[in-house]
Amino acid sequence: MKAVLASNNKKKMVEMRAILGELGVEVLSQADVGVSIEPEENGTTFEENSRIKAVAIMEATGLPAIADDSGLVVEALDGAPGVYSARYGGEGLDDTGRWQLLLKNMEGKENRACKFVSVICCAFPDGTQLMARGEVHGVVAQGPSGEGGFGYDPIFWLPEQGKSMAELTAEEKNQISHRGNALRVFKKELEKKLNGTDQ
Repeated sequence: MKAVLASNNKKKMVEMRAILGELGVEVLSQADVGVSIEPEENGTTFEENSRIKAVAIMEATGLPAIADDSGLVVEALDGAPGVYSARYGGEGLDDTGRWQLLLKNMEGKENRACKFVSVICCAFPDGTQLMARGEVHGVVAQGPSGEGGFGYDPIFWLPEQGKSMAELTAEEKNQISHRGNALRVFKKELEKKLNGTDQ
């Protein structure tokens, strides 16, 4: 099965290919199929946004499309940045600027509990959809550490591992990350569909 990833994030593509490749799913980029659209993510939940992206790319390509909507949910900030994680602080900020803003907004807050959430949707040309959600819990670190990952990984501290998400190897990250967890759930659902046992 070939599926198009509804994202232009190269690091996300690497993670998706690593896990879905085991299922025999060939994950194509939008560039691979000559499509360059960025649907407006105007949903208020991760589920809504991942569905919007998957359906738009499926309709544009005629192929199954996989979308992931993910973000950081911080308790002390009433769930922010949440679905706005990639746009936190406005258009002018890069990844570093966004986590720096988040650390500034966390100053003086004792509760540093947070979680990464990933919701994956696969939209098929026959109108069916598969949805899977994964989470990983941690705390907002006092400062950044690690060179790996992307987004908020440098300030997402994993107490059990004693390191930040950005300090994990790619293999370690796939084992425990929100996207890895969502992909494993998704993989089971997709196996059922491909084997015709999803009834």
